[in-house]
Amino acid sequence: MKAIVLNNWLKDVDEMVVDNNAPEPRLGDNQVLVEIKAAALNFFDILQVQGKYQNKPPFPFIPGAEFSGVVIKTGAKCKKSFKPGDKVFGYAVGCFAERVSAQSNNVYLMPDGMSFEEAAGLSITYPTSYAALVIRAKLQKDEWCLVHAAAGGVGIVAVQVAKALGAKVIATGGSPEKLAVAKKVGADHAVNYKDKDWQKQVLKITGGKGVDVVYDPVGLINSSIKCIAWNGRLLVIGFAGGNIDKVPANLLLLKNISIVGLFWGAYAENEPERIEEVWNDLFNLFASGKLKPVVYEKFFYGLDNVKVGLKAIASRNTYGKVVVIPNNARSSKL
Repeated sequence: MKAIVLNNWLKDVDEMVVDNNAPEPRLGDNQVLVEIKAAALNFFDILQVQGKYQNKPPFPFIPGAEFSGVVIKTGAKCKKSFKPGDKVFGYAVGCFAERVSAQSNNVYLMPDGMSFEEAAGLSITYPTSYAALVIRAKLQKDEWCLVHAAAGGVGIVAVQVAKALGAKVIATGGSPEKLAVAKKVGADHAVNYKDKDWQKQVLKITGGKGVDVVYDPVGLINSSIKCIAWNGRLLVIGFAGGNIDKVPANLLLLKNISIVGLFWGAYAENEPERIEEVWNDLFNLFASGKLKPVVYEKFFYGLDNVKVGLKAIASRNTYGKVVVIPNNARSSKL
């Protein structure tokens, strides 16, 4: 089997090498063996291969966390009724490979009419943004929602989810092209966060009130306080910008602000009942057409190009989900 196998931490993603004789994944009792048709790339993949991410699998390991593909076989005590040939998507360590074994509770049937490329990036971004806005921030119809990095993987989903909830969305991005992407997926307004007066622009859009909810996967919490409304909620999703804010508590007091964190991966241990609840809601939104995956226009073919795709993410030249086709197939559309 072809796979990217790590035996030590790397200095840079350029050091990633494809092993043409990687060991086949072992199939556990409650696992599903899948032939990967598409693997999604994430910013945290860059951190993980360098040993800078909170999740550090023991060596040797295959990086990559999101996939779509076709079921080959299920474990002897699989808790879900998958059968060979089923088209599925899911989460598992080891997706930068031709095949992967995944825990059945992290695998789902692909929604009707969705391509492998679209389904590959569902597992992390969609439940993250949905749980953040619905469970944590309790975003309501007609509220103002500011989505930072709105053309990125989780940002695009946040725009779509907020619109599905009936909110008014202001998207931010770092270039006219990315702002155009955010508008295309439903944002009502778009602001470049590189502008020195971007907070004033947000306040003007909201008639001086400010936004009710801020969705921040970048690390712009402090600067966003300047344009948040009374009783506003700040969602901490991540720190793709590289900075972790230290927030002055007096500013939270003055505006009655709440800062709310979201770590979707921890729900399996702390609130497992939420997982199926969130996915059921998401599948209904997929079926209604209110949510539709956005995939970067350029697919990366072959595992050799995983590093190329990750470098494109790092350089902020992409939007939506970046996808690699491991087997070099030119099309995996349904």
